[in-house]
Amino acid sequence: MKSLFAATIMVLGAGSAIVQAQPANQNAVTPGTRPSTTATAPTTTAPATTAPAATSSTTSHSTASTAAPVAGANSFTESQAKSRIEAAGYSDVSGLAKDTNGVWRGKAAKAGKNVDVALDYQGNITAR
Repeated sequence: MKSLFAATIMVLGAGSAIVQAQPANQNAVTPGTRPSTTATAPTTTAPATTAPAATSSTTSHSTASTAAPVAGANSFTESQAKSRIEAAGYSDVSGLAKDTNGVWRGKAAKAGKNVDVALDYQGNITAR
């Protein structure tokens, strides 16, 4: 009876050792094996955000003739608007006036052509 009890304890003890030796997750390495190189890290998806365009002097300027200027409260002064338009490669900037949509509009020259230019509150420059 003592030997049956001892054998039962050894079997139960060995069984629990086997259960404990199982990896905690599927990416764990079992002793004596090489880690898999096909395991992939879980992916996360960051929420999409749209930041408003910066109004610093480093903002890129759109000069596409099909893009309409964005209406909004424009805080650029006339001299700031002229400076931004000139920094985008235009010369002879004249006749700047802010319209009812808050867009600075005027005349300028670029590549030997006279164009109508507009500067919106985001710093986007359009020409036509």
